[in-house]
Amino acid sequence: MSEPLTYGRYLHLDALLTAQAPLSRPEAHDELLFIIQHQTSELWLKLALHELTGACDDLADDDLPLALKRLARVKHVQKQLIEQWTVLATLTPTEYQRFRGFLGSSSGFQSYQYRAVEFLLGAKDPAMLEIHADDPAAHALLTAALERPSLYDEFLRLLARRGHAVPADLLERDVRTPHHEDPRLVEVFRAIYDAPEQHWDVYETCEELVDIEDNLQLWRFRHLKTVERTIGLRTGTGGTTGASFLRRVLDLSFFPELYAVRTAL
Repeated sequence: MSEPLTYGRYLHLDALLTAQAPLSRPEAHDELLFIIQHQTSELWLKLALHELTGACDDLADDDLPLALKRLARVKHVQKQLIEQWTVLATLTPTEYQRFRGFLGSSSGFQSYQYRAVEFLLGAKDPAMLEIHADDPAAHALLTAALERPSLYDEFLRLLARRGHAVPADLLERDVRTPHHEDPRLVEVFRAIYDAPEQHWDVYETCEELVDIEDNLQLWRFRHLKTVERTIGLRTGTGGTTGASFLRRVLDLSFFPELYAVRTAL
């Protein structure tokens, strides 16, 4: 480097702090809040993707302690994402309407990083790639997340290598498709939960996965309530159905057997 490294140069603050470009005319005071909320969310999602990808690799390498370390960091990232909704919730319906019309067809539904997080957690949907067909980088990221085993797939494979009775067809399934609840897996987890002292590290991993799903559901719920208090039941930006869609996804589970086992114990 020809110039000494400074804090600003290291963090590229010149680019970062000029990346907020409100579109409303006259410029609405509260649009900056809206932009920063979503930009910072994307930065946290980038870190979550980085850690989840690492955790998948760790599980594939039988390095469960390192995977658990990464999952612990993901949970802290999720808490940041959840708390951010409290800032956006300060945006009143009247304030939002002053710039909403300038958002055009853009929508948070188009966040390819959020979709990649869902893919890594197991909620695979190839149709989502079509939304990003005109964005090569986004399409490539989603394709990679779609085609690799999910976090849950890797965990089940690790359990099988350790002698747990994970059905072979679940280990050989098409990882590009979503996982659906299987009662045979409930029995596998029941054996682990009945004797946690004998299976402590995988028992702990089960609970870490439940924490991650719990956090993601809290994020979804805070998103729903923020949308409801800002636009009510109106159609969302980009033509999405808004609150009604967000309410439906609250019923989707990434690790259904880890919840079902609680009833079986």
